[in-house]
Amino acid sequence: MNKACRSSLVALVITLMMHPCNNWALAQRREHPVAHTTVYRTVQIDGLSIFYREAGPKDAPTILLLHGLPSSSRMFEPLLTRLTDRYHLIAPDYPGFGHSDWPDPRQFAYTFDHIASVMDDFTQALGLSHYTLYMQDYGGPVGFRMALAHPERVQALIVQDAVAHNEGLGVNWTTRRAFWADRSAHEEALRKNLLSLAATKTRHVGDDPNTELYDPDLWTDEYAFLNSPGQAQIQIDLFYDYRTNVDAYPKWQAWMQKTQPKLLVLWGKHDLSFDPGEPERYRKDVPNAEVHVLDAGHFALDTKADEIAAFINEFMQR
Repeated sequence: MNKACRSSLVALVITLMMHPCNNWALAQRREHPVAHTTVYRTVQIDGLSIFYREAGPKDAPTILLLHGLPSSSRMFEPLLTRLTDRYHLIAPDYPGFGHSDWPDPRQFAYTFDHIASVMDDFTQALGLSHYTLYMQDYGGPVGFRMALAHPERVQALIVQDAVAHNEGLGVNWTTRRAFWADRSAHEEALRKNLLSLAATKTRHVGDDPNTELYDPDLWTDEYAFLNSPGQAQIQIDLFYDYRTNVDAYPKWQAWMQKTQPKLLVLWGKHDLSFDPGEPERYRKDVPNAEVHVLDAGHFALDTKADEIAAFINEFMQR
């Protein structure tokens, strides 16, 4: 290559580097660095193998992600790909869920007290001394138990479609309340109400008319999980214990009213599992709570992951 050609090539490269689009792209990479890779680990807790997903720098603020029924830490994958540049994200599977051990109900008490105790030991095994709790559905009763047991560890609460008031359960819980009152007489009806394919789909879609936004694998995978050997008994036992959450609601409310935690409430308006007035009940307990009702279902991350990630980031920054 002669000198003139080399000079022309250098000039072209400089021109391309100075192009506004390239400068914007470089700025975007600096502003939004490549997210940390998610890793998939297990740890032994109380004789059980507990599976968890982890992403983000360990010296960043920690968000502990507590999943609902009948999901697992898998439900938080959308956040693990959106928030790991600024936060340390930990998402465990409870005993009896996902890739954690599923001990026989005859040897392991499937109660919310017990699962909260295992999750508390899990945080200590990982050295998590301070964290924000993200609680979805079953994550509420697990997380509130952890918060009341060790309030000094909880820096903030993010509640997403999780109930802390009796009125929040709504009319959908008539069959379920009957089951709590007389287990043997209503267990078969409860199985259909809670564990059927139709119920599993409704938990995701609710009354959202935009059904084309939902990946059918969301509920078919969960339905397959519920039909795995031993799962029905595990879930029925745990749901029978849900009545203890209702008894504990006044304690959770009193704690929020007294401590006024930093609170972000995210709610899918198409959620048929709970009463739509529940988000405002949190605001009555914590007047400074930040509340957002989304055009989404019970598992709002199914369709609104970008919005939720943005709300979390703004909340955490404040």
